[in-house]
Amino acid sequence: MWTAAFWKATAERAIRTFAQALAAVLVAGATNLLDVEWKAAFATAGFAALLAVLTAVGAENVGGRGPGITERPREAGEPVL
Repeated sequence: MWTAAFWKATAERAIRTFAQALAAVLVAGATNLLDVEWKAAFATAGFAALLAVLTAVGAENVGGRGPGITERPREAGEPVL
């Protein structure tokens, strides 16, 4: 958990989760984009991103070396599989 690779992978996961949650809120609202409660939408997406970070930290000692239970960040020079 104390490596740059871990936090880079965790940040990527949090950003991805933020975008997915924001998209879900916008689609679920089924409203015109001008009528969206943007503050609530960003708050929901931010909370989802925070949960993604907390999940990565909580799962750090479970499974492989990474932010998720079944994944680990690549080290510098390690080939992509």
